[in-house]
Amino acid sequence: MARAKSFSHIGNHAINVLARLAAKKAVQEQLRAQGVRATLVKPAEIAARAKVYLDANPHLYEEAIQRALRMGLIKQHPLAMER
Repeated sequence: MARAKSFSHIGNHAINVLARLAAKKAVQEQLRAQGVRATLVKPAEIAARAKVYLDANPHLYEEAIQRALRMGLIKQHPLAMER
C-alpha cells in the first residue's frame, strides 16, 4: 500500500509530548522558585499552566523537534518534508 506522506505519526506525537514535557518542567520550576511544592499542586492545574506556557513559548516545539531527531524518533525535520 502506497503511503501519501513519508512521515510517521508516532514521530509527530513524540514532538508534541516532548514539547508538553518541557513546558510542564518549566512550570514546576516556576512553582519551586515561588516556594510552592509542585507535588502539592493538582496535576490538572499544572497541565493547564503548562498549556498556557507552551502557547506563550512556541520555541519549545523546535527544541522538541531537535530532541526527537537526536533520539531517532524522526528521521528529518517535519517542515523539510513538505518541500
